[in-house]
Amino acid sequence: MIPADLYRKIRRLDVRTRGRVTEFFGGQYHSAFKGRGMAFSEVRAYTPGDDVRTIDWNVTARMGEPFVKLFEEEREQTVLLVVDVSASADSGLHGRRRRDVAAEACALVAFSAQRNGDRVGLVLFAGKVEQFTAPANTRTHGLRLIRDLYAHAPETQGTDLPSALAFARKVLRRKALVVVVSDFAGVSGYDEALRLLASKHDVVTVHIHDPHEAVWPATAGLVALRDAETGRDVWLDASDSESRRAFAREVAVRRQAVQQTVARCGGDYVAIATTEDPADALAAFFRRRNHRR
Repeated sequence: MIPADLYRKIRRLDVRTRGRVTEFFGGQYHSAFKGRGMAFSEVRAYTPGDDVRTIDWNVTARMGEPFVKLFEEEREQTVLLVVDVSASADSGLHGRRRRDVAAEACALVAFSAQRNGDRVGLVLFAGKVEQFTAPANTRTHGLRLIRDLYAHAPETQGTDLPSALAFARKVLRRKALVVVVSDFAGVSGYDEALRLLASKHDVVTVHIHDPHEAVWPATAGLVALRDAETGRDVWLDASDSESRRAFAREVAVRRQAVQQTVARCGGDYVAIATTEDPADALAAFFRRRNHRR
């Protein structure tokens, strides 16, 4: 039984995101991710002008004359959401958690994918992969994914992104769209796993960040910043202007490092702040991707 408050939250998100998908998001998604691959359809006799690289040599040998393979665009693709549900996902200043932003971003992608006829699956991870939901394309399946994003409580500490990426690679047998959603707090050593995943699949990383964490007023004085992953406290003297600037620089450098790593490994990068509408950030990304195509 889903608690009433959680049901209301899921229902509001369902109405909000599906309305946006119906208005404009579905078309942008299709344009950004069309050309998903070609599937073998049939063979036919060779005619002058056909690409010789499509000749099916086995059939040609049996029939005694050249035959070529015909392909058609795959009508359905698999979308796998790989989502960080570690302790830091529940943090956030000014009342908006990273998890809430991640859930809305995932709902927009999932419902756009389903509208496009694609199947959507889900991997939830913290210190290990904690849940896997196989891809499907039904309304109830989409709602279940969003419910799990909201309701899942992490069973392990830390954030093991390399294991989650390796798991995604293991369960996906054909080329797919993999959307990795994380705040990348305390994450390291994922370069090789990301590179291997992106070498076979279309990988988009969604970096959820809280801009308030980099800016502290001088009046805050001595602030204890607790790492949600480890419970360790880091002290910041907000009354000192140089300490504030150094802290802000460090936050910016960490975010830039994630972006550079993703680009180097062959993935796409999207940053979504907890202060902005995920739909705006994703729509801007889709437009950029369509322009590149």
